[in-house]
Amino acid sequence: MEHPSLEMLLFLIAAGFLASFIDSVVGGGGLISVPALLLTGLPPGMVLGTNKLGGTASSLTSSASFFRSGKINLKLVLWLFPLALAGSVGGAVTVQYIPAPFLKPIVVILLILVTVYTLFKKNWGAMSTYKGLGKRTALVSALVALVIGFYDGFFGPGTGSFLIFAFLLLGFDFVGAAGNAKVLNLASNFGSLITFILMGYVNFYYGLPMAAAMVAGALVGSRLAIRRGVSYVKPLFILMSTLLIGKQLWDLFHV
Repeated sequence: MEHPSLEMLLFLIAAGFLASFIDSVVGGGGLISVPALLLTGLPPGMVLGTNKLGGTASSLTSSASFFRSGKINLKLVLWLFPLALAGSVGGAVTVQYIPAPFLKPIVVILLILVTVYTLFKKNWGAMSTYKGLGKRTALVSALVALVIGFYDGFFGPGTGSFLIFAFLLLGFDFVGAAGNAKVLNLASNFGSLITFILMGYVNFYYGLPMAAAMVAGALVGSRLAIRRGVSYVKPLFILMSTLLIGKQLWDLFHV
């Protein structure tokens, strides 16, 4: 494995902290961490695997912060966690056989719908109305966790936005939706990380320092979200979803 220079190491640490600060709340940190890793010259497959190392560390840290603050519905996420994990393993394995970019047009459309709906539903997510799952919503939630987990292992951009949107639909406020989303994001990150490690797609020399910085970023970001509440999380969610749309459109029309 290639060793990074001191300059590259410092760059990855700074990029990892910033990516995780944002990702710990609303997702979208890959907009920063993936291009940063690509600048190292690592092959694309190695970049995705190495990024999952930092993403897993970030998700674990922010999940712990949200859990300590009481923002996570433990019964619900324990039911959905193994489904998201199983989906991500399937996605990470599938990415070897099917080119991921074919999903980009679908992802762009879905992100636009999610962002527009959130933007124009003025008081949505201001307070929690979640009362538990019925049989039908439990089945739909299980399917959504499995599908989004698969998507995260297979492609990834927008996973945080889709997870938060799913929990908002269940009736959580924005902070609660962000907290529960991070636990499922931890599941999908962990499942795909293990798969990438087994396939030899993780560079630990680059990944471990970046992961350490992402732990720090997640700690700061999640605590700020918990303290500032919905007034901070909702605008950041809309901003990052809009940037993700722009990034996917750029990739789509410049291939």
